[in-house]
Amino acid sequence: MAAGDYGYVIVGAGSAGCVLANRLSAEPGCQVALLEAGGPDRKWEIRIPAAFTRLFLTDYDWSYRTTKQPQLSDREVYWPLGKTLGGSSSINGQAWTRGHRADYDGWAQSCPGWSYDEVVPYFRRAERRVGSNAGGVYGTSGPLFISELRDPNPTTLAFLAACAELGLRRLGELNEPDNTGFAPTPVTQRRGLRHSAADGYLRPARRRPNLTVVTGAHAQRILLDGTRATGVEYRDAAGVTQRMTASREVILSAGAVHSPQLLMLSGIGDADQLRAVGVEPRHHLVGVGANLQDHLACGVVFHCTKPITLFAADSPVQLVRFLLARRGMLTSSVNEAVAFVRSDPALAAPDLEFVWLPVPLLGEGLTPPPGHGMTLAVELLQPDSRGDISLANGDPAEPPVIDPGYLTAESDLRGLATGVRIAERLCDTAALRPYVGAPMAPYPGKVDDAELVTLLRKYAQTAYHPVGTCRMGSDDAAVVDGELRVRGLDGLRVVDASIMPRIIRGHTHAPTVMIAERAADLIRAGNHSPEQGRADVA
Repeated sequence: MAAGDYGYVIVGAGSAGCVLANRLSAEPGCQVALLEAGGPDRKWEIRIPAAFTRLFLTDYDWSYRTTKQPQLSDREVYWPLGKTLGGSSSINGQAWTRGHRADYDGWAQSCPGWSYDEVVPYFRRAERRVGSNAGGVYGTSGPLFISELRDPNPTTLAFLAACAELGLRRLGELNEPDNTGFAPTPVTQRRGLRHSAADGYLRPARRRPNLTVVTGAHAQRILLDGTRATGVEYRDAAGVTQRMTASREVILSAGAVHSPQLLMLSGIGDADQLRAVGVEPRHHLVGVGANLQDHLACGVVFHCTKPITLFAADSPVQLVRFLLARRGMLTSSVNEAVAFVRSDPALAAPDLEFVWLPVPLLGEGLTPPPGHGMTLAVELLQPDSRGDISLANGDPAEPPVIDPGYLTAESDLRGLATGVRIAERLCDTAALRPYVGAPMAPYPGKVDDAELVTLLRKYAQTAYHPVGTCRMGSDDAAVVDGELRVRGLDGLRVVDASIMPRIIRGHTHAPTVMIAERAADLIRAGNHSPEQGRADVA
């Protein structure tokens, strides 16, 4: 397509980019381009819900490692990130959790328009909730199918009973405004298959003649004319450098790692840091890449006394059940139930999440389990630790430097240790006792506090929720304003999880979709589009 023929150029076809491609191309007169560094989402393991860890360290994964983390025994932590249409929504555990009311009301203190009551309509716009819990909390006519698991594991039902035994609050639905309590995990599945952002938003929109999707397109830099973004330079699948221009806006939806990386490669960021790696500063914006937050997690892992866990998911019987009826263990999201818990009753909202997985999750999801087992994962919901994304040099092909700063705040170590103690109590309930066998290495069972700290440093891992590196706000360190426009530049926005001022109390796919739904309205309004109302999915 000739330069200048696109109204919008979107970088990244993940959870946010797919939403924007659909909503913005709903205006027939506006040409929209969507660039994705990965390839098409054709691999069969993407469709099989329980197979997502088999996509780790493949062509569908950026397969990043963090810098050595001093507080985690100098380990480099593995970070999977989706590299295909749908982004991480094509390789994640399919959990659909909105977070707590307090998350968004907290955002709104510095960013009016993002309170819980104001963002709920955008969640509902995205949702097509089916099954017994349809309606009420959820939307029922959106593009993304949200359902219950078809065949929850028997141990999952026991975990829910264990939560009740400890006096936790049973939720009617995990996405109530106050999510303190426990419930089965709602999942982005349709009839037993994964339903990614590419499935819900991009595939229907690709029939439109005004939407161009380019895979194998690795963005190199944003094109700037003075203080205005005019397009994107990218390397295509053949390794040839191409340019694509935008008459309205360039929109970065490349995620919490790649959106700040692309800004910095384009000379947008802290000027001193850019010069230090050989990049000419074009626009000084000190907060680019800072404020990195993630949920750190650790697992309490036990052998199961009965051969009923997802260890058997690859058996011929389960494969036949899946192929013939879309039933059985292969339809599991693996993270089958959740409890959001306040470690201190005085807290206004949960600070811990417990995720039940009826399979051993070992070695950052990369180590095959030795047999039937179960994992109760503990996640710290509101970490005080902060990290950053930076450049190793000015080469776009060089991976970014990822330093999450795990456990640099002592409070996070205490919080995670408290969570493990609660997890051990849950596993010692009458409800779970019939299934809980011997501890499975590396979890040794109950140890004293000093040894527990050592274990956390050796084995804690990411929960796959990086956010915050292009933070929204009104202060000098904010990267984007409340309408997600890059501060001090025209024609450039960031729309993805990187804009979160603070990480939410839940998994990040649903909030990222919500952010993009709201951004689509803001973008259309800002560009005087005649389609300022709801743009229905084709």
